[in-house]
Amino acid sequence: MTQTTKVKTEIPRLPPIFFIFLGGVCLFLFSRLQATIKSGWERASIGDRVLIHENLTPDKQKGIEAFAKGDYKQAIASFKFSLLQQPNDPETLIYLNNAQAINNYLKIAVSVPIGSNVNVSQEILRGVATAQDEINQKGGINGKKLQVEIVNDENNPEIAQKVAQELVKDRAVLGVVGHNASNASLAAAPIYQQAGLVMVSPTSFANNLSGIGQFIFRTVPTSKVMAEALADYTLKTARKTKIAFCYDSQAPDNVSFKDEFLAAFISKGGQLIPTVCDLSTPNFNPTAAVNEAINSGADGLFVASHIDRVEAAISLATANQNRLALFSSPTLYNIKTLETGQQAVKGLILVAPWHPQVNPYLAEMMRQRWRGTVNWRTATAYDATQAIIAGLQQGTERDRLQQTLHSPEFTVSGATGTIRFAPSGDRIGNPVIIQVQSSGSNYEFAMLSKTP
Repeated sequence: MTQTTKVKTEIPRLPPIFFIFLGGVCLFLFSRLQATIKSGWERASIGDRVLIHENLTPDKQKGIEAFAKGDYKQAIASFKFSLLQQPNDPETLIYLNNAQAINNYLKIAVSVPIGSNVNVSQEILRGVATAQDEINQKGGINGKKLQVEIVNDENNPEIAQKVAQELVKDRAVLGVVGHNASNASLAAAPIYQQAGLVMVSPTSFANNLSGIGQFIFRTVPTSKVMAEALADYTLKTARKTKIAFCYDSQAPDNVSFKDEFLAAFISKGGQLIPTVCDLSTPNFNPTAAVNEAINSGADGLFVASHIDRVEAAISLATANQNRLALFSSPTLYNIKTLETGQQAVKGLILVAPWHPQVNPYLAEMMRQRWRGTVNWRTATAYDATQAIIAGLQQGTERDRLQQTLHSPEFTVSGATGTIRFAPSGDRIGNPVIIQVQSSGSNYEFAMLSKTP
């Protein structure tokens, strides 16, 4: 009978340095995984990817590639060269400042509708970039430079919610400038509020944004304030007393504005001319809408559209052929109205939070920086960023920023005047009345009056 001999096998004892090394490898791999996940969020960039592809220069592309590799010296040089070729590109200026601040910064985000409206996105980004560049040139916020992450929400409520969810998870983000359209802001605001992250919209004026929570602010007057100013002008100066309404029922900010304008107009003695005119319907007929208003006795027509669908409003103005006086919300104060509407929108009266004549010095500074006239979205985005900067100078925690902005003593100078907020988070301020005027073949927005 054969006897089996058992052999005892001993596992060699590994030195402690091996486990330290293994832990370091795991930590490195985990950090790389996090970076991969972060960089996979293709809607956002601090300089490692291009979001605005219009007029993309080779130097800007080279700077983005260098930034993604961590070669910030090359990124800085390339972004500077790109700005010499495209000085009106705010994305590049933001990326340049981010590259210069890479080792010592405080971070905020700006959410804009690049995928649906590049022009509006650039208008907002120019305001943010101006404020960022100014504070960083002065040495930053208590010695730390301001870094800005740009995010594309496409003015889509569902995407805006996802953007908000990503931003609240990034504890480095201390505040958000955005969103643009009110439906995007309304969708995202509850997420910021629940997570305790300050959101300052530079452009959303829908009434129901007021009072969502203590972390939600905006740097535009409410629909009520602006609508009352426009109603006063319509009746007392333009002397139009019978108004028909055409608006986009799918644009919450303009629905709010229409409701407030109608209430103010009637309370001041105006008369509503009832018509059926919804710019968002698939079978919208601008000629029929104008004819119905005229045949019903209207002497004026209020028209307001979603910022991404101004073509419908312009088609209405074209069908009008300058027969009825036209009135509108701030939405139509954009370059597309002038370029596409031209003679059809001549004489259009609208109300807006700002006009370059309100602050000629800053307007001229921005005009030189961006090689062209800026509009109210640039000014209110500048103000939103300035408010966050001023708040962060008092403390760099999310809740401290909210407390500072809500303080009754908080004020800071901005493009549109002194910035201060009501308890609802609304901007305390007065709008201006503007008219589309022409000089030869050129059309422009001219300020008629500033409301008291």
